[in-house]
Amino acid sequence: MGRSAVVVGGGIGGLAAARGLVLAGWDVEVLERLDDRAPDGTDRDSTGDSPDGTGDSPDGTGDSPDGTGDSPDGSDRSASRLGGGISIWPNALRALDVLGLGDAVRAEGLVQAAGGIRERRGRWIVRSDNRRMIARHGDGITVLPRARLLAILRDALPPAVVRTGSAVEHPARIEADLVVGADGIGSVVRRLVAPDARPRGTGTVAWRLAAHVPDPPDEGGETWGDGCYAGVAPLRDGRVNLWAVVRDDEPAATDLDALRRRFAGFHDPIPALLAAADPASAHVTELAWLPPLRTFVRGRHVLVGDAAHAMTPNLGQGGCLALEDAAVLSRCADDLPRYDRLRRPRTARLTRRARLAGLVAGLSGAVPTAGRDVLGRLVPDALTVGALDGVLGWTPPDVSATRWTAAG
Repeated sequence: MGRSAVVVGGGIGGLAAARGLVLAGWDVEVLERLDDRAPDGTDRDSTGDSPDGTGDSPDGTGDSPDGTGDSPDGSDRSASRLGGGISIWPNALRALDVLGLGDAVRAEGLVQAAGGIRERRGRWIVRSDNRRMIARHGDGITVLPRARLLAILRDALPPAVVRTGSAVEHPARIEADLVVGADGIGSVVRRLVAPDARPRGTGTVAWRLAAHVPDPPDEGGETWGDGCYAGVAPLRDGRVNLWAVVRDDEPAATDLDALRRRFAGFHDPIPALLAAADPASAHVTELAWLPPLRTFVRGRHVLVGDAAHAMTPNLGQGGCLALEDAAVLSRCADDLPRYDRLRRPRTARLTRRARLAGLVAGLSGAVPTAGRDVLGRLVPDALTVGALDGVLGWTPPDVSATRWTAAG
């Protein structure tokens, strides 16, 4: 009988971790609390929408709707299982290559032509060229429906590995050689590993929406305003994902018409896309984050993804770092202290950086926002990609090839 592993949580991090462990020779079971089977037995995402999703991401990159995974109250609105788009950055594609799935994701996704950050009237603050990113890191930013990524990960697992409708309340009672906590910001496994950890709110909420318009934009990006920001990301199928972040104490935090009025003075195409957005596609979640933990490991229990390092979505790295975790765990499942050493410093640094970026994006007041926008425009475009080297230049452990594969 082989080594056994139970993964708690069937979102992006959990399915990716399961895939990596299967490749490493483990007997794996995934326990997912949601039942994502339609009455006819076909798969659907947790929103009940069509299998290709309908929502979007609120972070300027297509990442998780709240930057964290589960809702802060631990409810079933798991970010990793909502519909919409997700951006896969070069570092995450390297992780997917380790899992043998990089090319499948590249084939499904739309590589963004360009992007960056604008001020509300449309003038660029920071502009990035995906061609420079590809030349520097081997890939650009690839956006695909979140449900398609989940399907790719799940289809790569042996039959019957994933058990839906399987809530876990007492992870200490799980009989397995390894227990992987991939159960989001409200993780029950984390209560064993880091019992004193507490997520923190940001005082903001994120809207995710989707729109169909006759002439969709061919590039994505984010726009910063006064105490709010919004963005777009086109998908290959012609849909456009939108996200908008506002303070949680204003009418736009709960009312779509108020949200439309809040962004009415922004540059095109944001007002038109909000006007065309399908109300049924809307998801509103509180933005929260998890201060860096002292450890991701306790005995046979290990944390991945948002259970380990839930962050605000302002770097677009929440799902990407979960994929990195899975790739590293596949190489370190027999040496959990090494996994901890490899993952904690990087994720702690990026968690803090994302939180700072969110504070800058959400600045209020005419003088602070004007100063922010002027300083941003002083940064040469060529430096913007180089500034991301610490994020995008990550290399999987024990791998040195320029294109990574499961056998790498």
